[in-house]
Amino acid sequence: MTVAVEKPEQPRKPEPPRDTGTGPGATPAVRRRKVSRGMVVAAVLLGWLLLFALLRGRHTLALAAADLTDLHRWFNEANDSIGANRNSNPLFLYFFNEIRLVIDTLVTFVQELISQPSAGRPLPQIGWLGVVGIAGYVSWAVGNWRVALLAVAGFTFMGLQGLWQESMDTLALTLSAVFVALLFAIPLGVWAGLSDRFNRIVTPLLDFMQTMPTFVYLAPLTLFFLIGGASATIATVIYAAPPAIRITAHAIRSVPRTTVEAADSLGATPRQALLKVLLPMSKRTVVMGVNQSIMAALAMVTIAALIDAPGLGKTVVQALQSLDVGTAFNAGLAIVVMAIVLDRVTTAASTREESARRSGGRLLTWRRPLLAGGAAVTAVLVYLSHTYVWAARFPGEGGLGSSIASAADAATTWAQDNLSALTNAFRDALTNGLLNPFQTLLTDSPWWLVAVVLIALGAVLGGPRAGVTTAVCVGLLVGTGVWSDAMTTLASTVVATVLVMLLGIAFGVWMGRSLLVDRLLRPTLDAAQVMPPFVYLVPFLALFGATRFTAIVAAIVYAAPVAIKIIADGVRAVPATTVEAATSAGCNTWQIITKVQLPMSRSALTLATNQGLIYVLSMVVVGGLVGAGALGYDVVAGFSQGQLYGKGLAAGLAIVLLGVMFDRITQAAARRVSA
Repeated sequence: MTVAVEKPEQPRKPEPPRDTGTGPGATPAVRRRKVSRGMVVAAVLLGWLLLFALLRGRHTLALAAADLTDLHRWFNEANDSIGANRNSNPLFLYFFNEIRLVIDTLVTFVQELISQPSAGRPLPQIGWLGVVGIAGYVSWAVGNWRVALLAVAGFTFMGLQGLWQESMDTLALTLSAVFVALLFAIPLGVWAGLSDRFNRIVTPLLDFMQTMPTFVYLAPLTLFFLIGGASATIATVIYAAPPAIRITAHAIRSVPRTTVEAADSLGATPRQALLKVLLPMSKRTVVMGVNQSIMAALAMVTIAALIDAPGLGKTVVQALQSLDVGTAFNAGLAIVVMAIVLDRVTTAASTREESARRSGGRLLTWRRPLLAGGAAVTAVLVYLSHTYVWAARFPGEGGLGSSIASAADAATTWAQDNLSALTNAFRDALTNGLLNPFQTLLTDSPWWLVAVVLIALGAVLGGPRAGVTTAVCVGLLVGTGVWSDAMTTLASTVVATVLVMLLGIAFGVWMGRSLLVDRLLRPTLDAAQVMPPFVYLVPFLALFGATRFTAIVAAIVYAAPVAIKIIADGVRAVPATTVEAATSAGCNTWQIITKVQLPMSRSALTLATNQGLIYVLSMVVVGGLVGAGALGYDVVAGFSQGQLYGKGLAAGLAIVLLGVMFDRITQAAARRVSA
């Protein structure tokens, strides 16, 4: 028998004092941990400035406007070869040409369905009176009488502007593209919602597609589908599909798992669960995806005027190229009206079922007879518009449009005569004080120095993967042969993004701290996001003329709404208890904002920077139409001058690389901040 002898308790050794890195015994490892990313970024920028002072003007990769690299010549030769063999190559005969024929047939059918009669053109199937009637009836059926009234007023207004045919061409392209896009997008979205593996595969592709500015889609597609309505529709399909895929997948994944399990326990097959449970419960969110696809399609259709797409965008492009502000403003206003109508109708459709549920079914009791009566009236209007010229051809000669254009021209003349001193001073101050120095730093530094700085910033801000992505993008940028133009575009993008973030923080904090301000400003911000990019160029062209500054200011106004809303939501998400604790500790308003709310909203700030960069880049390159130069001008010149097609295609590739680099760095930074 053994006896357990209890050992006396050993006294604990006192723990050594924790090294904070501030005393004389601080270890190097601790000191390294105290170095923040901000300090590393500052060191990288300081080193850049010092080396710039020593190496300015060396190894800058400058390229004259008329010079072409081997890559540009190869693109030109590929374009010529494809054009010469388009009707003999089996790939084109049985694939690309067939796709183009199908899309062209669809677009032509929709255009002829609602085209306005003219000399030599028979009466359309649906004239202006029938289109207005259908628009009002559909808006009422899926929404309410207010939306129907807005639709009728909006379509009538476009006719009074003298732009009925152009508006119908834009509507035909938009509806055709959205129809084709949804045929693919909704099934792919459902698949991504049901399959984690497919969602992981498709997400990077959707990120890439949404990162690309609208300009970039056009040049490659003209290579395979020529210019015209078919290429414009295909480009619009590609651009409009990602929002619907993403939102549909999100809707499917948002259905409560308990509901799906209950359907499974009742013996529902996967098909029944999808059709009877998942899709009905996701309908509202899916309709929101349709809304976003329509808005994206309308924005793309107007840009596609650069490849000879008919409609309002063509009128705006021609007016911008001739600096005709009045005509551009009139057509831009019609685009805005169409965007508002389409947005309100689809938004009302997404909330229709909820409104009916809140009414307890009472709405259906009296709506059904009225809808039947409305359908009969609409059928009569369609018959009249198909039978009589007065109901088919919009009456009047666009007197309202002439008045709007004249008023816009008069306002432009007044602004140039009376505000030129103020606008020129503002433009010169920002250009000479911020834009020119930064552009000089980028374009006059050795290309390898800029490359090292970009890779270092990518690695520090976004991590090793972002650094590798940046290195790949920078290497490909050098290969495109448009390094100098890319740096000019990069300078404009970064300067505009800094100003966007200043506006975003100022107004976002204001909205996040005040519900009243949020209610007042949010409708304006929502309306601003509905407007296609083209429209933003018109008023600033009147104020600042055809310069790169016009594109920068338009980019700031275009990107600011999304940044403001993201920051406002981030500030509002800061727990009220934290703010109350800071207030009870004696912090004033400025201290609460700078020491509590903004630091706790860092992930929102980083996300706002990501979205601001992407929006700014897409708008800065569109500014090539109004004298912005750099990559945007290269792309536009590639469409209009055959010998510069290769350079324009390379410029489009450079824009994609800049967008991917910006997106990867800022998204990785956002993940690191929120981790």
